[in-house]
Amino acid sequence: MAQNKTPSGARATNEKIDALLNPRNVVIVGATDKPGNWPQRVWRNLKRFDYPGAVYPFNPSRETVWETRCYRSFAELPEPPDHLVVLVPARAVPGLLREAAAAGARSATVMTSGFEEAPDEAGQQLGEELRRAIEDTGLAVSGPNCLGNFNAGAKFFSMPDDRMQSLSCGPVAVLGQSGGIVMAIKRTLEERGVETDAAITSGNETGLTTADYIAYFATQAQIRVIACYLESVHETAGFLDALRAAREAGKHVVIMKLGASDAGRAAAAAHTGALAGSMQAFDAVAGVAGALRVRNLDEMTEAVEFLVHAPLPRGERLGSITFSGGLRGLLLDSADTNGLSYAPLSAQTHAKLSEILSVGSIVGNPLDAGFAALSSAGAYIRCVEILLEDEEIDILLLQEELPRGPGTERKEQNLRAVNELAAKAQKPVAFVSMISYGLTDYSRALRAQLPHLAFLQEVDKSLRTMRTIVTHAQNMDRKPSGRRREPLRSVQAKIAEHAGRGGPSTLDEVTSKSLLAAYGLGMPEESLCRSEDDAVAAAARIGFPVVAKIVSAALPHKSDMGGVRVGLKDEAQVRSAFRDIMVAAEAHPDAPHVEGVLIAQMVSGGIELVLGATRDPEMGPVVLFGTGGVDLELWRDVALAACPLDEAAAHELIDRTRAGSLVRGTRGKPPLDRAALVAALLAVSDLMSDADGAIAEIDVNPFRLGESGGVALDALVVLASN
Repeated sequence: MAQNKTPSGARATNEKIDALLNPRNVVIVGATDKPGNWPQRVWRNLKRFDYPGAVYPFNPSRETVWETRCYRSFAELPEPPDHLVVLVPARAVPGLLREAAAAGARSATVMTSGFEEAPDEAGQQLGEELRRAIEDTGLAVSGPNCLGNFNAGAKFFSMPDDRMQSLSCGPVAVLGQSGGIVMAIKRTLEERGVETDAAITSGNETGLTTADYIAYFATQAQIRVIACYLESVHETAGFLDALRAAREAGKHVVIMKLGASDAGRAAAAAHTGALAGSMQAFDAVAGVAGALRVRNLDEMTEAVEFLVHAPLPRGERLGSITFSGGLRGLLLDSADTNGLSYAPLSAQTHAKLSEILSVGSIVGNPLDAGFAALSSAGAYIRCVEILLEDEEIDILLLQEELPRGPGTERKEQNLRAVNELAAKAQKPVAFVSMISYGLTDYSRALRAQLPHLAFLQEVDKSLRTMRTIVTHAQNMDRKPSGRRREPLRSVQAKIAEHAGRGGPSTLDEVTSKSLLAAYGLGMPEESLCRSEDDAVAAAARIGFPVVAKIVSAALPHKSDMGGVRVGLKDEAQVRSAFRDIMVAAEAHPDAPHVEGVLIAQMVSGGIELVLGATRDPEMGPVVLFGTGGVDLELWRDVALAACPLDEAAAHELIDRTRAGSLVRGTRGKPPLDRAALVAALLAVSDLMSDADGAIAEIDVNPFRLGESGGVALDALVVLASN
């Protein structure tokens, strides 16, 4: 598994991957003459791409294969083995690796399947044997259950994929747990004129992991973008460290993440756990660390195309020039759908454009120049210059497709001129087509001469890509949190005490609130009562009206069983509510233990919000914020952020929700106490952090925020299972 590595440990891992991708020789283990076999395909590909090292077929039961000598033992080889391509039954792999390492091998690609991915116990056992062999020998191993790797610079191609393709150095590294998807990405990028420098199919990742590969490619000067198909994160801390290393090196990591499991959320005790989708958690944590997540492989292609050829934008305001009113409308619709906006043309920009175009043709941004912009050789280019000079525009999108053949000299001249402008501009320039289209050899040759321009395909796909690029740019520009604090040891001790008692993992409301109150979270005036007389005395002390709620760790959802009464205006109503609640508890089929009834101040005014934290199975702890109360399940207006929060992250989290606009004040209503809300979010985050894995979920719903202060009307803490 990937681990948090010291600098020396990271260097050692990088040296392993370097050995994997730059082998001195290749030994193909499992060589056979069976028709269509993978070992022979690997042999042919190594020869086809002129791999400069020796390639040795290996099979203990064969003397010749593929009309060449086949070696029966490592001792027979003319030189020590360096890299193994392993295609033998799973049961033979661990022993083979040990033998190869003893003979001098540095790395291996294990294509064999039948390990952890197998549903039977034998596969699990073999997976553990393989893991121990890798750890004991120190071999650099990709796989098992993978499709090989390639490195264009070394002319090394250990894949059985025998389709026609190029092996050319480029700015992109592709890696993924699915060999078929890795090669599909490579072929599609190649079709678009973007070469893949190296590719890794990582398979089960029993040896090296996605995190290791990302960290390695972050050190490779020629790589600008790392495109990654990811099924699961093996070790969160190492994965995030690798993303941060890539971000610090100025590399972009584009990830298509598979899976949004609801397992475990269906039975979540708190709203937070049920609402926190794994993709949201991934974006909240990995996105901030530097990952750009796309929804599908088409979006990955567009994102890679953009990042290879254009700088990151400074903001999200668009500018466009089109030759079609229809495309103008499509751009406006798609921008709105994807949360982008077109900046209004400034008076200065409008005046400059008026000197070139007829006043009637300037209808705003996007600028539909029509054929007016083509009335003179320099008119179109001057329009592009003017929009690039406009400080209100962060991204310039232009209408055009790459020509498929000669005969469009005017168009090509314009493309070359815009490329020169883009090379000097401090903002990205991308051409957008109305619809997806294919490229020819002519298109790709021209495309190679336009290195500073991105060519995106189809309007909505392009604008979705721009939305993810803008978010990625914001994440890449984030400053590390400067907030430092000491954990509350008293709270840690209290959590440990409750965790050690066994029984229900859910803490009752009073205990949950006491943990949060230690961090300064505001609470209404309230009192735990065990008799009617106590309840009446508490209500009189607090002041009517009051709320009465059952207190039981076994009943986290109090309203569902009749355990809540609100708006109690006098002593008689308090007595009646106390009795009714206790009767409802006694009638409950689970016969829960009841601590008593909580009599609480009835707080009105302001708005109801939800604050929470949960531990995602892959990404670890995240903080949640959004619209709370009865609207929570209806609107699902929530956003997540990495835990622990600092103040800047808390403000950004608030602003990513519709509830944030209510906090700012809308339709003449005054703003609410944002500082109190930020403090409350930090309190939830700090408790989750101090718990150090002992808390599974925190749910504060509703949190009522007013013009001055805020209070947690209800709270629930769920301990993690041992």
